[in-house]
This record gives sequence, C-alpha cells and structure tokens, in this order.
Amino acid sequence: MRAKKRIKIAQKGLKLLKLKRRALIFEFFNISKSSARLRGELNSELIKGYQSIRMAEMLDGEMRLENEAMKIPQLKKLLITPKNVMGVKIPRLEGGRREQALTEYLLEIPVSISEAIKAFQEVHKIVLDVAEKETTLRKLLYEIEKTKRKANAIENVFIPRLEAAVKFILFRLDEIERDTFTMLKTVKRKMGEREQTKKEAELVAR
Repeated sequence: MRAKKRIKIAQKGLKLLKLKRRALIFEFFNISKSSARLRGELNSELIKGYQSIRMAEMLDGEMRLENEAMKIPQLKKLLITPKNVMGVKIPRLEGGRREQALTEYLLEIPVSISEAIKAFQEVHKIVLDVAEKETTLRKLLYEIEKTKRKANAIENVFIPRLEAAVKFILFRLDEIERDTFTMLKTVKRKMGEREQTKKEAELVAR
C-alpha cells in the first residue's frame, strides 16, 4: 500500500514537472523572440550611432567631439537585483543611468554631437535589455534541462522501480496465500483423519 501511494505521488510530481517544462519552453521562446527583436534594434542603433559620430567629426571636428565627450556626466553604478521568472531567479539590471539629466547640456552643444550622444544613449539602453534577455534565456535553458532530467529520472527509473517492487510484493503475497491455503487444507485433512481414527478406535473398544 505504501509503494502504491508513492507511485501515485511520483506520478503527480511527474505531471507537475512536465507542465513546468512546457511553461518554461513557452517562456523561453517568447523571450527568445524579444531578444532577437532587440538585437535587430541594437544593430540599427549602432549603425545610426557610428554614422552620427562620423557626421559630427565632419561638421565640428574630431577635437571638439572628444572635448565634449569628456564633459558628459559619468554613469551611475549598475545594480543587479534578482527577479523571478517561472520559478527561476533571473538577474535584473538596474541603474547605469547618469546622475544628472543631459537635457541642458545637449542644448549647449552642436546638433551633430547632440545627435551622436542621443544615439549612443539608446544603444546603452538596448545593450542592457539584451544582456538581461540573454541571461534569462541561458538560465531558462538550464532549468528546462534540469526539469527534463528530473522528469526522466522519475518516469524511467523511480516509477518503474516502485512498480517492480509492487509486483514482487503482490507475487510474494500470492505465494504466501497459496502456501497458507495448502497448509490449512493439509491441517484440515489430518484433523479429519485423526477424528476418523478416534471414532474407529471407540467403535472397536465397544
């Protein structure tokens, strides 16, 4: 009975693992599509950014571009905080922005340099998004494989062993039952023979 109960629990666990794996795969493909889209955007923004730099160099000179680049406020420290996706802990990238807004600064510099800065601000934002998505994909893929291994172990090893144990137990119980039945028949027959012998002895004694 305990073995049968463990089989039922294992089957429920197997069902949950398979459901989890399907959900993880679904989430993986959704994020994969998003990551592919972001990579396309990143490529476009990089092209735009380098084109804007070349334009700024042509219009305002390389020296002016380098001088203005030195004046741009430093970025904040990038923070990595965990978030939960389908039971998987994923690092979430936060920060990486500047301490102060560049609005006033961008109004004071040539338009060509301003456009170059804006283009690479967008590149920076997309790079963080791509990094987060790619990390999420790697962790989801690892969890999918781990869930698959667990499910296979339960389905192909644990449950078959329990089922074999149940069969063996039932076989032994049948054997014991047959042996007990045979023994009882033998005892009954011997008791009958003894009773018959006793009756015959009493008749002879009379």
